[in-house]
Amino acid sequence: MRLPLCVLLALAVTAGSVTAANWPQFRGVGGNGLAESSQPLPTNIGPDSKHIAWKVPFPPGHSSPVLYGDRLFLTAVRDKALVTIAVDRTNGQLLWEREAPYKSLEEIHSIGSHAQPSPATDGKLVVSLFGSSGLYCHSVDGKLLWTRKMGPFNNDFGAGTSPVIVDDLVLTVQDHDTNSFLAAYDKRTGKLAWKTDRSEFPRNYCSPVIWTVAGKKQVIVAATLRVVGYDLATGKELWTVRGLSRSVCNTPVIGGDGKLYVAGWARGGDIDERISVDPFAKMIAALDKNNNGTLERPELEKGHAIERRFPQVDRDKTGSITRAEYEYYRNLFDVARNVVLAIRPGASGDATKTHVAWEYRRHIPFCASPLFFNQTVFTVKDGGILTSLDARSGKALQTKRVPGAGNYYSSPVAGDGKIYLLDQKGRLSVISGRGKWKVLHRAQFGEETYATPALVDGRIYLRTNGHLYCFK
Repeated sequence: MRLPLCVLLALAVTAGSVTAANWPQFRGVGGNGLAESSQPLPTNIGPDSKHIAWKVPFPPGHSSPVLYGDRLFLTAVRDKALVTIAVDRTNGQLLWEREAPYKSLEEIHSIGSHAQPSPATDGKLVVSLFGSSGLYCHSVDGKLLWTRKMGPFNNDFGAGTSPVIVDDLVLTVQDHDTNSFLAAYDKRTGKLAWKTDRSEFPRNYCSPVIWTVAGKKQVIVAATLRVVGYDLATGKELWTVRGLSRSVCNTPVIGGDGKLYVAGWARGGDIDERISVDPFAKMIAALDKNNNGTLERPELEKGHAIERRFPQVDRDKTGSITRAEYEYYRNLFDVARNVVLAIRPGASGDATKTHVAWEYRRHIPFCASPLFFNQTVFTVKDGGILTSLDARSGKALQTKRVPGAGNYYSSPVAGDGKIYLLDQKGRLSVISGRGKWKVLHRAQFGEETYATPALVDGRIYLRTNGHLYCFK
């Protein structure tokens, strides 16, 4: 029997196997942010909504809920303790809580958390990562199975990428100012399967995504100036597409059309807003007051592009910027491009000129990951600027501001024809999931929100910095 071409394409290019009624990692199955169930989702949700199934106080943290079976998992900070928590998804009741010991807490951003990465689960294991101490694997009943010590990393913003479980492996990418890497561990034992050096990349915050092309799984990571596809079996680089921002803080998504959608934004990379700095030789001649051949922070004009980013430019954290460090960052300012890219499958080697289907250079999101829904790519830029793009052509369909007009660390999720967005101030916007979208509902939770909601079996699991909600 011959299968229709559309079926063959769907089999050849997928975002991974789909398991209904679960949300096993950051942004759910395959990291695509889509509800797998066709059950209706409530629209008019909020802190006093009639749709609240349960609401419980919850310790703060930025990680997003993951669910498998009757359990929901999160990480949090409770009285300086770093904890992995399991609750009953039917009523929010605490099932167990396990602490991750540490010698010293990592440095974090002023709005950061020591519980930033989201956990991952396969229904038997739950893996959590803390930048202060490493990877922890528990059974879903709370038994500690193994740990891999790592961190604190060389990064004053802390660790923020989430692990994923694929087949028998746990994957983590850790891009920091030095010693960046992508690694795979045996999920049963924690033994290292392979580790790929990524020292060319400074700090980035893209979590790995699995892209299955022609029956083979690739690990996708977007970061400084380029996105890379790695062989899941070996960690070997298979292909790359260049032309990204100088840092990437969101995670790509694999569309239902088989393409990979990547976004990256950093200040100074927009078409009409560039950052340019003088060459090192000119700076050192004018500013090197102690004549040591390097630049120290007090020697730089306060507010200068390099002074503002001194800890990032000083990658080895010696307190001085060398010529190599300075010129590396100056080049980033010159070549970085804030952009949304659509990449076709089947790439090999440098595919910049062969596999980019389209690009879009306006209204690029910073931390919120793109969403593919109804043949449309949705992005939300800080300030609540929501753009819808035709996934086939990259043509902008609509750009408007949603009611939540703050910064976005939570990523959009969709189901039942609706898209849910939460800004940092806890302002919710629910919109119709079409190119010419409309606002359907708005609400104010009154607490800061960094986590991405989970949509499972007609229910919405939403975390603020003080509570965990379930809406139905």
